[in-house]
Amino acid sequence: MFNQPTALRSVLNPKYLEFALRDQYDIGPWEECLFWLRGLNDTYRVRTSTGMYILRVYRTEITEADVQYELSLLTQLKSILGSAPHTDIGEYIEKIDRSGYTVLDAAEGRRMAVMFRYIEGTENNLEDEESCYKFGQSAAELHKAMDQAVAELPRYELDTKFLIDEPLERIINFIGDKNEASSFLHTFTTELKERIATVSRQGLDFGLCHGDMHGNNNAFQQGNQFIHYDFEWAAKGWRSYDLAQVKARKRQSGEQKEVLWSALLKGYRSIRSFSKQDEEAVDLFIIARRFWVMGLDVAFIESDMGALDYGSDWLNSFIEEFRDTNIVE
Repeated sequence: MFNQPTALRSVLNPKYLEFALRDQYDIGPWEECLFWLRGLNDTYRVRTSTGMYILRVYRTEITEADVQYELSLLTQLKSILGSAPHTDIGEYIEKIDRSGYTVLDAAEGRRMAVMFRYIEGTENNLEDEESCYKFGQSAAELHKAMDQAVAELPRYELDTKFLIDEPLERIINFIGDKNEASSFLHTFTTELKERIATVSRQGLDFGLCHGDMHGNNNAFQQGNQFIHYDFEWAAKGWRSYDLAQVKARKRQSGEQKEVLWSALLKGYRSIRSFSKQDEEAVDLFIIARRFWVMGLDVAFIESDMGALDYGSDWLNSFIEEFRDTNIVE
């Protein structure tokens, strides 16, 4: 099976992408296709005679069904939000044939490609109360629109299976069952899931979420509107989990975090409800998110990051962080 050269993750040549895609869009002659950012997916900046665009080439793990779900949601949200005062989304560009994506045959397998409109605006670091209040309004407006969206296509949920069980399996497979950290991680995740189950029984707000609302994907501002994009992880989940990612963002100074978080909640509650139980659950979902991030690290070691930076220092840092949560006495 492996007696031939095999790629795990390639970088597609911009010239090839221009050749493969330029005739599929009615956006004018291409003037530039520049490899812009290597993240979970690959991003290219495209300039044509009609303006600037963003081309996303998804990693091979993202299937046609995943992209169909994301684009269906974006189409609905664009319609529902209309001229919403606080919120807009990054929209995708339809192809000439009215479809939304292209399947590319890369060395490692099929990769989906989608063109998005370039987002003009200023990135707001949410470092003052006014900005956080306005972002809270925008997050609530997005959740309110998501309440009206119809998710007909099959999709996973942002539940404890997704946030904890699947990451735990990846992490243990990487570090090994015999690693002394494995026992702690099993105990830690069992208790974390039980605490989430306990608060969930109190009736938390559960519905469609952005799934990656850490700020960088949501904090571009045009006038009074925040522009939300990168809906790759969008799925049904706890709204507390969505907002937990904003509270945990690292760009805010420590001494201001609580004041800014309070302003964000006030903004959110000026648009839709967020119960005391939802608020109390946020810190728990910050911990769950960090564990999910640890599992995401592991998922990309083999195909992208390499193992060098994911040894004992990386592991011990997460273990120390999780011990400090006092989830395990």
